[in-house]
Amino acid sequence: MKLRAEQGKLKIEHSIIDGLRPVLERLLRETAEIRAVIPGVIRPVRDARGPVVIRVTVPTTNGWKAIALSAGARQELFISTGLGKVELEALIGRVVRGL
Repeated sequence: MKLRAEQGKLKIEHSIIDGLRPVLERLLRETAEIRAVIPGVIRPVRDARGPVVIRVTVPTTNGWKAIALSAGARQELFISTGLGKVELEALIGRVVRGL
């Protein structure tokens, strides 16, 4: 069953790592240039402690792939947007610091 949140922009088909969902919801609320965020695969990692960290990694056909780290896990995020990497990183940083 496919679920969507934040005006249909956050696609939820999988679990989302602890602490990440409020960050994504706030990012979507505050940024009209982001068309959608699709959380992907979750994998355990040793160095993902503390607050949520999101790193924008590589461009995709319609936006960017990012990696979110939190609660001993990493999760892929696919962000559909026309924003450049620098602008997207700045927006994500502002939202993460604001929570």
